[in-house]
Amino acid sequence: MDKTLLGGLTPRQFLEEYWHKKPLLIRGAIPGFRNLLDVQALFELAARDDCESRLIGHERNRWELEHGPFDPRVYRELPNRRWTLLVQGLNHFLPEADALMRRFDFIPYARLDDVMVSYAVKDGGVGPHIDSYDVFLFQGEGRRLWRISSQRRIELDPRAPIRVMTNFRAEQEWVLEPGDMLYLPPLVPHDGIALEPCMTYSIGFRAFTAQELATQFLGFMQERVCLDGIYRDPGLRPPRSPAQIGDDMVRQAEAMLGRIRWSRRDVEDFLGQYLSEPKPHICFERPRRPLPPARFAQAAARHGLRLALTTGMLYRRNRWYVNGERFEAEASWQQALRELADRRRLPPGTALEPALLQLLHQWYAAGYLLIGAQA
Repeated sequence: MDKTLLGGLTPRQFLEEYWHKKPLLIRGAIPGFRNLLDVQALFELAARDDCESRLIGHERNRWELEHGPFDPRVYRELPNRRWTLLVQGLNHFLPEADALMRRFDFIPYARLDDVMVSYAVKDGGVGPHIDSYDVFLFQGEGRRLWRISSQRRIELDPRAPIRVMTNFRAEQEWVLEPGDMLYLPPLVPHDGIALEPCMTYSIGFRAFTAQELATQFLGFMQERVCLDGIYRDPGLRPPRSPAQIGDDMVRQAEAMLGRIRWSRRDVEDFLGQYLSEPKPHICFERPRRPLPPARFAQAAARHGLRLALTTGMLYRRNRWYVNGERFEAEASWQQALRELADRRRLPPGTALEPALLQLLHQWYAAGYLLIGAQA
């Protein structure tokens, strides 16, 4: 990792001193950074059905929010002040954005979410707010003023369609220029205002709530719970109130449900499948004319392989999770699969067993995997 990314800190130093603890301003985090795309290309992305986008404006103390997709021509009709276009998941569309996100591989991939790009004209922003997750705010183009606070009391504007604070009190502020970056832990109030047309890339991290985790896990366990027995009431007597649920029924149902159990492996499989599951709007492009297995093996040996930008791949011991599916792996496959998951590519000449090649061919045919170690 380039030492400038964290201002001269090692990943260990950053995690021990700043992660989840306090903000960090880094000047020149990526020296000589070249912006990833222009405004027209960004609006073309925002016109796609498979891309999440929002347009936020602020006029006369009133916030406005529109969800995409947007007609690319709308850009010409917007005022020259006080609006912001947000596009989520830029790393799913641009290899350069994916490469930017992978610079932060000192954080487990299971915690990485996506790269969001914010384009704002002068005085544009999304208002003072807090995030429930860690975020790196990287300035790609233009200048943006960032103000932060340590306040704990948060009051939100009940009229606004977005979560905007009404009692924000700035305590520190900095102007970020291209190549600069600001790290913010969760729940730090902050406000970013464009001083001129600018682009900011937000590298965000997943932080699921206990309620979200429980809801998803219970859904996952539906297909795994297997209980025998059936409700019986041989000693039933005529009730005084036939519409009332009886105590015996409640006790018997409680005993049945009390037999539900899960193992550590169930939790591991749930996390692997849940955290690698693509978001609902994501689509995979299958090859129009997929290579047959023999030619695929030749192409993999000659050119290498890489995961599609939209593919999520995680592992736990000898179990592999790809886009919400679980796969068991032979011991002899481990090294190649670990490299594919950790580096998201296999270089040309990687030794691959026939059975593993068959599995990789299935992923290739599904659009999960692409030929060529480099995009």
